[in-house]
Amino acid sequence: MNGSALFLRYAYAPNLLGYCGPADTGALLEFGAPGRAGTGFRALAKQFEGAWPQLRTIAAATGTADPLDGEVVEAYWIGNRLLDRAGDAEGGLPHHSFQVFCLYPWANLLLDERRTEHALQVLDQCRIRWGRVITVSADQVVAESRPLVWDGTRLTLGVPCRETVNRGFDGVSLIGPLHPGDWVSMHWNWVCDRLTTAQLVALRHYSAYHLGLVNQRLGGRAGTSGPRIQ
Repeated sequence: MNGSALFLRYAYAPNLLGYCGPADTGALLEFGAPGRAGTGFRALAKQFEGAWPQLRTIAAATGTADPLDGEVVEAYWIGNRLLDRAGDAEGGLPHHSFQVFCLYPWANLLLDERRTEHALQVLDQCRIRWGRVITVSADQVVAESRPLVWDGTRLTLGVPCRETVNRGFDGVSLIGPLHPGDWVSMHWNWVCDRLTTAQLVALRHYSAYHLGLVNQRLGGRAGTSGPRIQ
């Protein structure tokens, strides 16, 4: 898939909420929806201070000329073979889950009881999560997914539950038709894409890998040994 259009699907939700990226969400949509990878969209993508450096890292490590190459963009948001050549000395990979669990401050705030609930909510919504479609309407999807849970020393995935997420607005959608049973990726309160089996496996794998890293750190800070991901 065109890298610009794919980047938009994952970056649009936090940008719309005002968390990252350019102030002009309309411009991001205008350039990204048709997959226009010109200087206009590139300038907007560079304003995502978390994602853009990671895209550059993947591109540089794999000899890819364009950080907005479709496979590079997929590697960052979902995960693929490119990440095997782009790790760092600390064991983290330039995947969005590393950004969320290991670089952002929210995981550390779980240890502060005054902030635990809010930190857990942000971590759960900010990560790229996966779910199975239950029902589809014009602008929304009900999907079943496993939320993050915190037991005081470790982050794990809880029992499946249903959530309602947006797939478009005013009849405009960034993805094609969805059907009950489809597996999809979600970011904040939006559906990003329909996942192939390989993409679902990759997203689960890299998410679990970085959950393992953050649990080792949090477990140590809580006075226990680092737990293993089950």
